[in-house]
Amino acid sequence: MSLALLFALASSASWGTGDFVSGFKSRTIGALGVLVPAQVAGLVLAAVLVAARGEPWPGNRALWAIPAACAGTIGLYALFRGMAAGAISVVAPIAGVSAVIPVIFGVAAGDALGPLRAAGIGAALAGVALASRERSAGGFGLAAGVGWALLAALGFGFYYPPLHAAGELDPYWAVLVFRFTSVPLVTAALLLTRARRPGRADLPILALAGLFDLGGNLLYALAASEEGLISVISVLASLYPIVTVALASLLLRERPAPLQWVGVALTFAGIGLIAAA
Repeated sequence: MSLALLFALASSASWGTGDFVSGFKSRTIGALGVLVPAQVAGLVLAAVLVAARGEPWPGNRALWAIPAACAGTIGLYALFRGMAAGAISVVAPIAGVSAVIPVIFGVAAGDALGPLRAAGIGAALAGVALASRERSAGGFGLAAGVGWALLAALGFGFYYPPLHAAGELDPYWAVLVFRFTSVPLVTAALLLTRARRPGRADLPILALAGLFDLGGNLLYALAASEEGLISVISVLASLYPIVTVALASLLLRERPAPLQWVGVALTFAGIGLIAAA
């Protein structure tokens, strides 16, 4: 397996762990209360890494990390809102369908789609439709948090292409520019709203979640720097819901309805087909 694929898989593990911690804490603190300290912690580490390498500014192509930060920050906020409102094991796989967007982007840029990836996209979308439904007194309706999960999928989907472009140039500068963009965004949102502020006791675990998130960003950017195709490495990076769902099942004992589990399985199968093609 190439370094690009290994970095992409490692990014999914890092993101999946960080998302579980942040999603769980957002149930008591709120999405913005989680995002601010997590993003600040990532900014500090990114600045240390860039300073330690001593490499000069690589060029304006690294500024592609700015739109990546805008889209990715919206995705994170929506993901944590969704996890606070609904089951993590349902919300996370729906957000993982973000993989469809960079595949379409890659095909438009010349990557071959092929029958397996086409089938994977279909399975993932069908899985979202099933996972998003839950039984209520009046029949079936949208599960809690699904709307936020779909918004997260859009945010993450449009995060991958610009960070891929920045990461090809210099992954370390790319994640630093990302954090320099995301920190003011979430801090301003926290100050301008009545969102709950995190307490001092919450800061260590939120900082740890931020470091996992930075690790995912950096590993994805490193995968891009190894000349990995965006339509492949972005899908492998999108496997992070597997880690998030596993942690939610083990630690929170979440048990979605059987039909939702079918949807979750279809979603994962679809992502797997896209990655295997």
